[in-house]
Amino acid sequence: MPAAQPGPDAAPDITRSPAATLAEQLAQRYSERIAQRLLQPGARLPSVREAARRHGVSPSTVVDAYDLLQAQGLVHARPQRGFFVRGDRPGAPEAIPARAAAADTSAGPRLAAPVDATALIRSMFQAQGGLPAPGMGTLPEDWLDGPLLQRALRQVLAEHSRPGGSRNASHGGNGSGSAWLRYGDPAGDPTLRAALSRRLADLGVAAAPQQIVTTVGATQALDLVARTLLRPGDAVLVDEPGWAVEFARLAAAGFRVLPVPRGPAGPDLAVMEQLLQAHRPRLYVTVSVLHNPTGQSLSPPTAHRLLRLAEAHDLQIAEDDTYAWLAPPHATRLSQLDGLQRTLLISGFSKILAPQWRVGFVAAAPALAERLVDTKLLGTLTTAAPLEQAVAHCLDQGALRRHADRVVQRLDAARGRTVALAQGAGCRFVSPPQGLFGWVNVGCDTDTLAQALLDEGWLIAPGSLFHATPRPTRLMRVNFATGQDARFWQRLAALRQA
Repeated sequence: MPAAQPGPDAAPDITRSPAATLAEQLAQRYSERIAQRLLQPGARLPSVREAARRHGVSPSTVVDAYDLLQAQGLVHARPQRGFFVRGDRPGAPEAIPARAAAADTSAGPRLAAPVDATALIRSMFQAQGGLPAPGMGTLPEDWLDGPLLQRALRQVLAEHSRPGGSRNASHGGNGSGSAWLRYGDPAGDPTLRAALSRRLADLGVAAAPQQIVTTVGATQALDLVARTLLRPGDAVLVDEPGWAVEFARLAAAGFRVLPVPRGPAGPDLAVMEQLLQAHRPRLYVTVSVLHNPTGQSLSPPTAHRLLRLAEAHDLQIAEDDTYAWLAPPHATRLSQLDGLQRTLLISGFSKILAPQWRVGFVAAAPALAERLVDTKLLGTLTTAAPLEQAVAHCLDQGALRRHADRVVQRLDAARGRTVALAQGAGCRFVSPPQGLFGWVNVGCDTDTLAQALLDEGWLIAPGSLFHATPRPTRLMRVNFATGQDARFWQRLAALRQA
């Protein structure tokens, strides 16, 4: 049978070679995707005809490749349905079908296997340095200020090496940087905690330095809160759609995850009240400002009603403020209204400074802050003082605020361009475009679309990744900063038609 003619979306690396047959190359491609968890257990491979068209090979080549994958135990065939990634491989738990998950309510809603979370993260790392990735969760590298970070580190190093330097004095050093040769303050660097206290005051959140605990990014802060407040088997509320990494981490720790539908003004409080009465959850993890993935922000009326519910049901709220530097200053925060009584405020700097600068923090009531320090000691002992002092320098000198202002202006322009391109490609935003992310209806199943685009080097974040139990959806999250390439939207429109 003659090979199919490669279409404009054919993968460029499936070519005739004496080293490997076309079928072996194609099998290797899918094998790598399965190993990297870009194809999840239970995922359906493209049909033979679709794979032949996509890769520019004959259907018989695709059949041979799929047979190789089946022989390796990576996929299995279902009569009249196609080939599916096996879920019984070591270390690869099967995802829970949505219908089965909904039927089993004896212990509350179940959570799908955490491969859903790692799939996007792994692909993000692999996408670095390639085509612009509309599914990325970070700002483009050329938007970040490398010299700002270098200057801050140099300043911190100079102050530690200067006899009688201010930072050495505050840390009990002897002017030769000896403070860095022993463990730092378990709660975090005092200069950073003081700078954070002033920063939070600007947002209307009163938090003394003693109420702030620094962490290795906001991710660790969320983990500290969960491990301090919850025990295995406890129920925890989360936004849905929401961040798949948080779903997976909570499930892996043995907590029962209860999704609360997220609307334009915030969580569905009627559903939340039913869950509070039925399951008595102890914690609610939410994003009040520039929610990921929808970009929505909490309205003041919803915030007040939510805090009354929390008071009535003895619920604590972990407020993830990761995108604070991209948000308008008047945005409503629960911790501002509540005064950190039932709320904990969590944030970090990797989104605005650099992904590798894993500096985060959590602000809480004084007694709870002490408990968080105890949990931190059991996990990391302390955090890196030099990086924390460099962040404090950026805060105190106003450099971080000026950098954030430039990023926001650039993001506003990028958002307008991306929205115009998306709408020109026939897509529809289901919530008003704000912040870094847009929640887009593309008109077709985004899991299938994600695999087709990945063949061409385009990374997207399909909507199924943002549900506690993944299910087919026409939604995807787009990063406005990395979604400005017209070629991407042209290919998306063409693939959707195909």
